[in-house]
Amino acid sequence: MSLAIFDLDNTLLSIDSDHAWGEFLLEQGAVDPAAYREANDRFMADYEAGTLDIHAFLEVALKPLAENSPEQLAAWHQQFMASKIEPHILDKGEELLARHRSRGDTLLIVTATNRFITGPIAERLGVDDLIAVEPEIVDGHYTGKVSGTPSYREGKVIRLEEWLADKDQTLDQAWFYSDSHNDLPLLEAVEYPVAVDPDPSLREVAEARGWRIISLRD
Repeated sequence: MSLAIFDLDNTLLSIDSDHAWGEFLLEQGAVDPAAYREANDRFMADYEAGTLDIHAFLEVALKPLAENSPEQLAAWHQQFMASKIEPHILDKGEELLARHRSRGDTLLIVTATNRFITGPIAERLGVDDLIAVEPEIVDGHYTGKVSGTPSYREGKVIRLEEWLADKDQTLDQAWFYSDSHNDLPLLEAVEYPVAVDPDPSLREVAEARGWRIISLRD
């Protein structure tokens, strides 16, 4: 029995849920069309290039959570799950989760996308443990700020170390599945790093280091 860690976006899902949520908000008329689309696409390009300013991104990404009621957000998320997420849950991703589950491994999703977006997705996938960006909540409402360390790049390792200490677990025999070169710090920290449909930069590193490379989309 060991820890099986999974990235979410473009790993267990065939899309980036953070970017998809931005597109969904645009479709609902919930954000300024021109400015938000430009920012959403620019931040996505920065992420892919490994140059994302996570705090600048979260300042924009978490603002709609603060500007709308919890009831409205919940209603939107239900629509979002049905229209944007469900069609992009990878069958082979669910099979991979099931294999680790059947071995008795502890399943954990670690994502740079915030918990509002990803909490229901993890629940849908049957994964109880989730490390995600934590939007600050005060008196039951989102403030638009971040609580704690964002789980992005090295921040994923920091947050995982906190989680391990809290759960009295270790990384012995741990697996980590990811598509992104942004996850190299965490991939390097586990015994069994696996590149899943990797971006070109991660593929190059994985091939050079002899890491396993798989596809969940074939």
